Amino acid sequence: MSTYLTAKELSVRIKYHPKYINDVLRDNSFIEGTHYIRPFNGRKVLYVWEPIEAEMFTTAKSNEVDDLIPMASGGVYRG
Repeated sequence: MSTYLTAKELSVRIKYHPKYINDVLRDNSFIEGTHYIRPFNGRKVLYVWEPIEAEMFTTAKSNEVDDLIPMASGGVYRG
């Protein structure tokens, strides 16, 4: 069963302001139908916790690899 949260409830879990979640993350990082839904085609937005949590871990792991810069000596620089 999925956990549906309002922006205020989600802000407590991920430590971002609800306005930032609604204005920035919803438009840039979250996908409607995956990370959030609009029940009954209304204006209210409910965020789905499980895909958001999975996305946070996926993004964190990919950032570890993306931050490595190969060096001529064969080592890597952790930018």
